[in-house]
Amino acid sequence: AFFWLVSLLLSSLIWFIAVKASDPKDEPLQKGLLIFGVMFSVLLQEAFRFLYYKLLRKAIEGLVALSEDGCSPISIQQMAYVAGVGFGLMSGAFSMINLLADALGPGIVGIHGDSQLYFLTSAFMTMVLIFLHTFWGILFFHGCEHRRWWEITAVVVMHLAVSGSTFCNPLYVGSLVPSYLLMAAAAAWAYLLSGGSAQNLRRFLLCKS
Repeated sequence: AFFWLVSLLLSSLIWFIAVKASDPKDEPLQKGLLIFGVMFSVLLQEAFRFLYYKLLRKAIEGLVALSEDGCSPISIQQMAYVAGVGFGLMSGAFSMINLLADALGPGIVGIHGDSQLYFLTSAFMTMVLIFLHTFWGILFFHGCEHRRWWEITAVVVMHLAVSGSTFCNPLYVGSLVPSYLLMAAAAAWAYLLSGGSAQNLRRFLLCKS
């Protein structure tokens, strides 16, 4: 969560400087800066995810050196899951804070004929991002651990795609549907990389040992 906050701080600083240095009345320029800010923030988040992996790898090496049996009490897979949850929960918390700030007013959502589903769809988008960050953490760490750079690239591309789809709003179907499809694909991928199988899933659903 701390690493995600640092990436947000740096991207916000870049965004603040860019907006102050540009003409606020130039709408095409401001839209371009918004797109640049979102893409830059995504890349910065993934860069800090990589830095966090490197830090945890050093921590595991230290734990192994201090342990009596030469084994780490925590696996890199567990750390990947926890790191993904931390990124996702902090991302979701800030998304909800922004929504609550908008809810304070002035005015009412939809008063000018806009969609009244803003808060509902935003809640669903926040939920999908929390899950995606969890799955991305598993995929990203697995790619780093096994030197599979295409897995890391896939995580970055999915993150850019989900963030870029929000520019389709207020056509909310254009952002929610692709995001949930990517979440399903990322969930299945992360499940398989974690050692899951169709047989294990069937046993789980049938409550078999």
